[in-house]
Amino acid sequence: MNQVPTENGLRWIADAYDTGFTFTLSEGLSPHELLRRVGAEESHIVPLTRSAAYELLLRDEEHHISDLDFLDWEDESAVAQLTDAGFLPAPPKTIVRAGSVAGWAYALEEFHDHTGAYLAELSEQGRAFQVHRNAKGFCLVGHACHGDAMTSFEPGMPHLTNGDPAEAAPGFVYDGDELGDVAFLRFLEGELGIHLRWEETEAELPAAAFT
Repeated sequence: MNQVPTENGLRWIADAYDTGFTFTLSEGLSPHELLRRVGAEESHIVPLTRSAAYELLLRDEEHHISDLDFLDWEDESAVAQLTDAGFLPAPPKTIVRAGSVAGWAYALEEFHDHTGAYLAELSEQGRAFQVHRNAKGFCLVGHACHGDAMTSFEPGMPHLTNGDPAEAAPGFVYDGDELGDVAFLRFLEGELGIHLRWEETEAELPAAAFT
């Protein structure tokens, strides 16, 4: 998790999360609202840094919690909070962390794609976009608007599109000059004018565990 340059607004995400990620944008929601709409209970939302979430995802359940660098394992209140919220004792399948930028809520997820199933719900206040790339480099883009799923597609594979053509909704044209996820992040930068700081995403953000 080395620091990466953020002269670009969103494209740096593809480098910072190079083993797989899902990035989601939801118009008009707060971070807590986003997490609730993807299935989190409000009482189970816990602030976590990216490194803490990464440790929780990758830990061996057989190892003592004292191995977690971010946690004072003798702090019974902190351990109970993480346990009640599903982060302990077994590692969750995925952790979704959420923040806000320029009137949008965003979510970042290592490896998995939990939020993808909720894109329509995340668009009830306007628009929602999602970019997912797995460890093998497969990329899937999704778009929803006012509660309706508009399209999902793999850049460069128009015959696999589910819904409207990418050129129609959301108006994305892929020229093949760069990886599909990078190209769509570039498109979102220009279309929405969003610039997200790397440092913000590494700091504590509201987080929810899903098993």
